[in-house]
Amino acid sequence: MALTDTAIRALKPAAKDYKASDEKGLYLLVTPTGGRLWRLKYRSPGGVERKLSLGAYPDVGLKDARDLRDDARKLLASGVDPAERKRRDRHAAKVSAANSFAAVAQAYIAKAKREGRAAPTTSKQEWLLKLLDRTLGQRPVAEIEPFELLEAVRRYETTGRTEASHRALQFASQVFRFAIANQMAKFDPTRDLRGALVSHKTKHHAAILEPKKAGELLRAIDGYEGSPVTQIALQLSALMFVRPGELRHAEWTEFDTDAAIWRIPGEKMKGRLEHVVPLSKQTLALLERARDLTGDGRYVFPSIRTPARPMSENTVNAALRRLGYTKHDMTAHGFRAMASTLLNESGKWSSDAIERALAHKDRDAVRAAYHRGAHWGERVEMAQWWADHLDTLRTGATVVQIGGHAISRM
Repeated sequence: MALTDTAIRALKPAAKDYKASDEKGLYLLVTPTGGRLWRLKYRSPGGVERKLSLGAYPDVGLKDARDLRDDARKLLASGVDPAERKRRDRHAAKVSAANSFAAVAQAYIAKAKREGRAAPTTSKQEWLLKLLDRTLGQRPVAEIEPFELLEAVRRYETTGRTEASHRALQFASQVFRFAIANQMAKFDPTRDLRGALVSHKTKHHAAILEPKKAGELLRAIDGYEGSPVTQIALQLSALMFVRPGELRHAEWTEFDTDAAIWRIPGEKMKGRLEHVVPLSKQTLALLERARDLTGDGRYVFPSIRTPARPMSENTVNAALRRLGYTKHDMTAHGFRAMASTLLNESGKWSSDAIERALAHKDRDAVRAAYHRGAHWGERVEMAQWWADHLDTLRTGATVVQIGGHAISRM
């Protein structure tokens, strides 16, 4: 006799499991704990008796259970075992989850870390993944269509964040190429999106490039009333003009004050090559001050929350804002442009030495291999000249050009 909802609700648990039959092999298994589980008894295409779980009542109602039974019987009629189909579907779902865009992107970032990519690079990749995770994270990477990807990145374009939208699209392309290489996808949907986003003009980091204004900035930094560690970070930003991420990740073990050098490991560099920075007398004096404050820890500039992590990437920029410089006036990265401009304008130093000091990557591999060791003597001299020049600017002296060389006039 076929079951009814009233009859099902009236079923009571017993000491052992028992069955309440419906029709065409469908029945409810009533357990001693009160569970009511739908089961389908059938014979596979090979003639073997099997049972298929269809869910629990009342989550799966009587009508739904009968629909599932009928679907299973249709599969049987076409020669397919419904239990085997269910197992394959469950496996496919697991594979799909493992090959979600987020999972593949995380594997790509992990590979980049194993290859020694710089920490700022992989941190930026993780940030870009967060931009895409909300809309694409759980989607199987092999099933993502171009229109989905466009919607995911255009949401940033429409709010004026065109750079974020372009970088997210570029990162997505890297993930898809990684997926293709690892047989997890067959095509890169970003190929069909070229020209779809509003063109983005690269914005240069705001920087002070005039000697007089540079002197004003240096005097403002000397009067900084915040953390003394942050003040030293500002002062060393001007003296060494390394990238902000390289400075805040600086570790005490990387400094040889006797030799007056700082060896930045390749994994921390944008170009993934070790960079050696000559240290002026003024820089060494500031490092001595910093050692009194943070020398018992790992980082020269530790986080205020935990010494196990470096200073926040926003600390130096926030200090500049506190000094009254807006993001359109000066940035942490702007110290590099300031040094590059004033060093070149001095006429005292070769452009190659300046480029090496800035750790700019040479596209010519042979030339790059040569220049890693070249110009060291000039760079040492330049580092001390630059520190002395900043002292001159700080006093308010006027810098004039005579015969291609910069001199100061009080």
